Amino acid sequence: MKKILNNPEHYVDEMLAGLVAAHPEYYRLHGDSGKVVARATPGKTGKVGIVTGGGSGHLPVFTGYVGTGLLDACAIGDVFASPSAEQMADAIRAADSGAGVLRLYGNYGGDVMNFDMAGELVEFEDITCTTVLLADDVASAPPEEHQKRRGVAGMVYAFKIAGAAAEEGRDLDAVTAVAQKAADACRSIGAALSPCTVPQAGKPTFEIAEDEMEMGMGIHGEPGVWRGKLQTADQIANEMMDRLLADMPLASGDRVSVMVNSLGATPPEELYILYRMVKSRLEDAGAAIVMPLVGRYATSMEMAGVSFTLCKLDDEMENLLTAPCDCAFWRVG
Repeated sequence: MKKILNNPEHYVDEMLAGLVAAHPEYYRLHGDSGKVVARATPGKTGKVGIVTGGGSGHLPVFTGYVGTGLLDACAIGDVFASPSAEQMADAIRAADSGAGVLRLYGNYGGDVMNFDMAGELVEFEDITCTTVLLADDVASAPPEEHQKRRGVAGMVYAFKIAGAAAEEGRDLDAVTAVAQKAADACRSIGAALSPCTVPQAGKPTFEIAEDEMEMGMGIHGEPGVWRGKLQTADQIANEMMDRLLADMPLASGDRVSVMVNSLGATPPEELYILYRMVKSRLEDAGAAIVMPLVGRYATSMEMAGVSFTLCKLDDEMENLLTAPCDCAFWRVG
């Protein structure tokens, strides 16, 4: 293992300490665990809180999107590991401004179990919670079993759209409804070229030959839909778009935002090579592209690979997507 670290056991704690030290205008640590990040300046009294949680190793997801017009707090676990229920409860407390809290996170068993337990803990404190799960990874289950799908980069769109709705002053039911609409409007798929290494494990999460790739692999190394010889950029982009558009067909006049996301090690140059084909495919479908996102938005440590996300917009979601937001990793307006 080659990583710039001290003790692997302290990897997440030291990362969070550095994150907060580098960006004190955005982030502060909350609670006793050292693994809850909250907005440096809390939202105004009466604003719906939005909280997320999940394992480390995916920056800017999850902690990076705490900020104005986005999330109010985040509980973060060890690399690829769920935070505890108590840490999630601390995040809910940090996010609460008296109008209730939306729990907005990815569809992973440990996160679901612990957030449910956290909700039970804060019920005794008169904090009302709702839940929206992201399940946007089309490679992880067929459409008829969409509730089993993993949550991946689509959560970035849900954070943004729900965060803007909360910033407008909408109530908990309204923020939850638009967050669910955003979650339902997203479809994602990834492709991996190399593994990553979890510091505490000290070895790659999987093995793949130098001349191979895996289509549909998950952000923790979960199996994809096929493994074979590395294809060209255009071949990769076309297959990924084929799979997304088969799951969520677009018609002429539809408006869609698209994210071409590095899983960690893929450089911007290669993302732009892919984006030119993505744009061509969407234009061929007659869709209009709104605020395309190309870069590192949801990573998997140093994994080489890419994910595509489509978010099909209506007028409400487009207005919320393009509304101002501000965090250390993303600013709109």
